[in-house]
Amino acid sequence: MRHLLLIINPISGTRAKASLPAMVEARCRAEGFRFSQYPSVASGDYRFLDGVIEGDGVTDLLIAGGDGTINAAVNSLRRHGLPFGILPCGSGNGLALSAGISRKHALALETIIGGTPQPVDAFTINGRFACMLCGLGFDAQVAHDFANDPARGLNTYIRKTVSNFFSAKAYPFLLQSGDKELDTQAFFISIANSNQFGNNVTIAPKASLSDGLLDIVVATRQSKLGLLLQTARQIAGYNELQSDVLNEKAGMIYFQTDSLDIYNPAGAPLHIDGDPGETAERFEVRVIRDAFRLLMP
Repeated sequence: MRHLLLIINPISGTRAKASLPAMVEARCRAEGFRFSQYPSVASGDYRFLDGVIEGDGVTDLLIAGGDGTINAAVNSLRRHGLPFGILPCGSGNGLALSAGISRKHALALETIIGGTPQPVDAFTINGRFACMLCGLGFDAQVAHDFANDPARGLNTYIRKTVSNFFSAKAYPFLLQSGDKELDTQAFFISIANSNQFGNNVTIAPKASLSDGLLDIVVATRQSKLGLLLQTARQIAGYNELQSDVLNEKAGMIYFQTDSLDIYNPAGAPLHIDGDPGETAERFEVRVIRDAFRLLMP
């Protein structure tokens, strides 16, 4: 018998979630499944659920929240080897959308009930776990400001993005990947396992959740108009992947790798899966193949 355990973040995004546990529980009863529910915790450490998972025969771990909640729950509990299901409740829902999971809770629940667990990669940045995307520079500053605003949701995120755009500056970076080296000034660097920031904004159109590679997007120093145009081209999928030689003069540099070292001498801010992270002068980025299993359509 399946036993679904739901972790719900009551403050993620802006959507009402009060009726969500009852909807999941009712569907579990109809299917003859067991159901348990726990709220998210601010610490992001869910190891307190180990005893419940092992002692009560939990078979599926469901997460109702945004990408930050998913990151914390998966990082804490993936060692159990159980499939994860997502009920998207965040402001961006990048991992869910990249995996083809509907933002409509009824449809997402259908994926949980009848979907297939698929292996999904993840990665670490200086040993810190990331499910889908991390970034340095402009988008990370937006994430820091968004986290400090009591208002949630897409409108707040757009407002923070616009206000930061006009004051955005380029940071010096040195990137090393195998025999590739890039010494540049950049407005942002995105390290993507999923194809998007969230809300179907596809910053890395060629990215796959399970190919063992990370898509690296570098927005080099240019005019703000150029930055807008190059970002629009990247989102639209017009920028081709660079393979053997990186074009350092390109407005947007796009390549794939399974490992990356980044030197960040000016201390550009960092985000991990949309949540602010502590920056560092040097970052080591490494792929984790088949890090967890995700229930997908």
